[in-house]
Amino acid sequence: MRLALIADIGGTHVRFALWRDGRPQALRVLATGDYPGPEEAIRAYLAELGLLPDALETACLACAGPVQGDRFRLTNNHWQFGRLALTHALGLRQLLVINDFAAMALGMTALADHERLTIRPGQAATGCPRLVLGPGTGLGVSALLPDGAGGWRVLPGEGGHVDLPLGSAREVALWQVMQRELGHVSAESVLSGGGLLRLYRASCVLDGRAPQFDSAAAVSAAALAGEAGAAAVLEQFCCWLGRVAGNHALTLGARGGVYLTGGMLPHFAGFLQGSGFARCFVDKGVMSDYLEDIPVWLATAEQPGLLGAGLALQAWLERSPA
Repeated sequence: MRLALIADIGGTHVRFALWRDGRPQALRVLATGDYPGPEEAIRAYLAELGLLPDALETACLACAGPVQGDRFRLTNNHWQFGRLALTHALGLRQLLVINDFAAMALGMTALADHERLTIRPGQAATGCPRLVLGPGTGLGVSALLPDGAGGWRVLPGEGGHVDLPLGSAREVALWQVMQRELGHVSAESVLSGGGLLRLYRASCVLDGRAPQFDSAAAVSAAALAGEAGAAAVLEQFCCWLGRVAGNHALTLGARGGVYLTGGMLPHFAGFLQGSGFARCFVDKGVMSDYLEDIPVWLATAEQPGLLGAGLALQAWLERSPA
């Protein structure tokens, strides 16, 4: 029997697995920077398993960026490819390409209760949309819409690139520093790994101090260790995450709840719980009451994007003619 491949392709890493019996198996994580494109990375993954490309029959690639037409270019790395060309190069019968946060959203539908941590308690409204967003190399945003039959449909988008919202004089001043550097300051400009470091440097400029840290990991580690400047930056990061999540929840009507995902947040989950995230999430003036009962969870499951890619592939094959 030929195999099904699933992949979750982000800006920095690609996660590969085989889809068998409704679960990802043979997981491997490769650095996207080590390969010129997905074909070479797929061949390397298969070689590590002792397989040839002709072992594959179908595949689903969940990619960080908008999926439109045959050509695909990832937003935060150098990879680009054509769906038909890649299908032929690998000898596949079928290749499905979806947005990575569409896959992430599908992964949320299969979470067990122990695979999510409550960041903000509330009561999920039955039959209402759910929001999925998370910072990593970029900021992914997607949504789950009830399908009327007890299941969910995914609404992908590029909500990470909305304008960064401003809610205080300090935030205005930080925005001005970053605007001089970037021109357009999107939510992703702050709510991502590179964004946390950018926010730290902008804070140093405002406060007249020399930067001590040169990576997002160093900033968050210092914050958790009690370094005052880094802690203030991480607090601001959490507040901006709350503002952006609240904005999207209002737009979507996401009274079914909000899932936070991505590789960054689990590293400081306790800090996030105690931060101003919840306050900024509901700080919407006359619409604050609308958000008051919406719960927010942090997904702690391993590789939910891969699981979602597998679920997407499975559903697609069930709908496709043999």
